[in-house]
Amino acid sequence: MPEIIECVPNFSEGRDPIVIKAITDAIESVDEVKLLDVDPGADTNRTVVTFIGTKQGVLNGAFAGIAKAAELIDMRKHSGAHARLGATDVCPLVPISGITEEECIQLSHELAKKVADELHIPIYLYEKSARKADRQNLANIRSGEYEGLANKLKEPNWQPDYGKAEFNARSGATVMGVREFLIAYNVNLNTTDRKLAGDIALTIREQGKSKRDKNGTILRDENGVALRQAGLLKETKAVGWYIDEYKMAQVSINLTNYKITPPHVVFEEIRKLANQMGLRVTGSEIVGLIPREAMLMAGNYFLESQGKCQGVAEESLIRTAIQSLGLNDVSEFNPQKKIIEYQFKEFEKSLVEMTAREFADELSSDSPAPGGGSVAALSGSLAAGLTAMVANLTHGKKGYERHNKKMNDVAVQSQQLKDELLRLVDLDTVAFNLVMDCFRLPKKTDEDKAKRNTAIQNATKNAANVPLQVMETSLKLLDLTETISKYGNKNSISDAGVAALAADTAIKGAGLNVLINLLSINDQEYVESMKIKVAQIKNTGQRIVRRIMNRVDKTIAEM
Repeated sequence: MPEIIECVPNFSEGRDPIVIKAITDAIESVDEVKLLDVDPGADTNRTVVTFIGTKQGVLNGAFAGIAKAAELIDMRKHSGAHARLGATDVCPLVPISGITEEECIQLSHELAKKVADELHIPIYLYEKSARKADRQNLANIRSGEYEGLANKLKEPNWQPDYGKAEFNARSGATVMGVREFLIAYNVNLNTTDRKLAGDIALTIREQGKSKRDKNGTILRDENGVALRQAGLLKETKAVGWYIDEYKMAQVSINLTNYKITPPHVVFEEIRKLANQMGLRVTGSEIVGLIPREAMLMAGNYFLESQGKCQGVAEESLIRTAIQSLGLNDVSEFNPQKKIIEYQFKEFEKSLVEMTAREFADELSSDSPAPGGGSVAALSGSLAAGLTAMVANLTHGKKGYERHNKKMNDVAVQSQQLKDELLRLVDLDTVAFNLVMDCFRLPKKTDEDKAKRNTAIQNATKNAANVPLQVMETSLKLLDLTETISKYGNKNSISDAGVAALAADTAIKGAGLNVLINLLSINDQEYVESMKIKVAQIKNTGQRIVRRIMNRVDKTIAEM
């Protein structure tokens, strides 16, 4: 998946649409970002903006929004119901895909320094970016709000993480940091009784509920403090309510870390509790967006529960999750609109989204890209698809039951390699086009020429690295293909053979693309190391292919 970060800046203006529009226009003017949502509140006098983008896109987009807010919002005139510290009150970053939490934390530091240095706004870091334990909680930093900020900055313990400890009367201060993705999730019950939904909410939420005796009286300790019974689920906040629009009660949940407690775990727990109370869960709904990973986790869980092979295409996993969680119960769940990664395409014109005829026609044109590198990656993806197919045709098949786990693992890994090779189909063409763009750079002065040459060399190395990734990925695949040739359904042995040959083509074809790019690279140490890698992968691949084809030929001859 492409590199995607979610950014959710909260601006201290919720009443003036012209100011709000100017801020969001500033964010949208930046490359590599996509605005997802703008949620203004008049009473709070606050607007929550949600956008996603690449690392560079989010850095530039967040800065542009904060700069525009500093220009247009005067905190000396601000009032509203929501607690706030500055014109841009808080700016959380959420790693979605293709970027680690550590990289995102580093990005929050880069953004904090840039805002402090260029806009002269004091910055506090919170959540996972916090440098001090007492700054992890946003409420601690925000204590005293804007009105108390001038005095707070004088306190030694409240010096900003970035910027001078000087009160910026117009813009206040901003809090930044990395946090987990929050999933707003509601589970539907076949009742209109809010209290029943509330009882379930109190049982599952991490905070739990007060302990009571048999008469319903709250139990307290010797100091009069109410005793609590821990809730069933970590990182879970929940309440019960009645929704008149749906004519049903819901358990409304905020999942603050879906990697610890994902939606399908909540759904199953509520289903069990509801059954004990004589209720039935009719479905559920996602409010806002959900990470792709959470949907795939659900799909895998329900397929495993059914005893089915989990090595299916992503679309099938998503469909299983939607059906099993009943996500179409009260409103339509369109994965293209509800899954956050699907909102941001890595490539404007994706080759892999073309029909087979469109791709072949594009390939046959007089344009040099797509070319052999993309075809090699496509060949590898087809090999991966065939390998997954044979594993799926073996899993659960009579006479092959002892290989079920092995086949499930092969199918899952083959699907992952298939998706990576499909990504490389486009990436190879993008890499080639980048080289061509570098050749178009100006070369009037010696400085221009030096910059142009460096850019060409770096882009050409990238153009060599992409087909090397195709080779490495296809070699990993061959190990899986050999497994299905040994233990897979013998009626599909010819498919295993075709998969091996297609993977071999991917390795050899990608290898040619590596070598031709190396001819233009001046770094001889890099060139020699790449040649060694190419030779090693080709030789290893050929040995595996020979073993597979010998087995395929022998099996067919014996059938």
